[in-house]
Amino acid sequence: MIANYHTHTARCGHAHGAEREYVETAIARGVKILGFADHAPHMYPGGYESGIRMPMNLLEDYVDAVNAVRKEYSDEIEIHLGLEAEYYPDCFESLIKCVKDYKIEYLLLAQHYLGNEIGEPYITQPKNNPEFLKRYCRQVTEAMETGAFTYFAHPDIIHDMGETELFTQEMHKLCQTANRCGLMLEINLLGIRDNRHYPNEAFWKIAGEEGCCVILGADAHVPEDVCRAEDIARAHKLVEKYHLNLVDTINLR
Repeated sequence: MIANYHTHTARCGHAHGAEREYVETAIARGVKILGFADHAPHMYPGGYESGIRMPMNLLEDYVDAVNAVRKEYSDEIEIHLGLEAEYYPDCFESLIKCVKDYKIEYLLLAQHYLGNEIGEPYITQPKNNPEFLKRYCRQVTEAMETGAFTYFAHPDIIHDMGETELFTQEMHKLCQTANRCGLMLEINLLGIRDNRHYPNEAFWKIAGEEGCCVILGADAHVPEDVCRAEDIARAHKLVEKYHLNLVDTINLR
């Protein structure tokens, strides 16, 4: 991999390691561009606090830390500042304000919950629920149409156990929207190395049929998971099998 834009930090509460460790691992593995995209804080109504993302009071520290390693390693690697964010309608305006205030360079769309998260099940729980699948596709379609996101991380994260025909119809529409909005779809290397239900080959078959552009994302939560050769090799087999249009880098300048 020339570039990885999906790197976490310990601030989200379920990743480990210092920023410097991620950077040095990337350099050692020949990566030219490293983007940090930790789980974005969201300003929820009623004082709700999410258990899977960076709290708002650590955002400034996150920005400072990424900018510090960017300066320190500027002669060895190109570093970018991003966030992995949900599309929650009630929180979207405050998210965009944070992006502007802190000079965030890019947002990865990653939908782990529907609605605005509160009271919703985690998206990876297996479900045979046609309405839940339709809601997922409606919400991420609305997200892509905002124009706020650089690419769509693990679009196949939903664990649908329902009818193949409905899944196929909905995912064709999702991929068509991604193409219309100019968004790349991420083949997620965390799903590969943990043998999760994604990457979902049924989804990537559809993405190939729709001519979608795809990018690999390490989704690294520990430094040693930055661009592992064995993960990349498995992802490339998926790319070749479904004739996917693989993109190496994003223009963030």
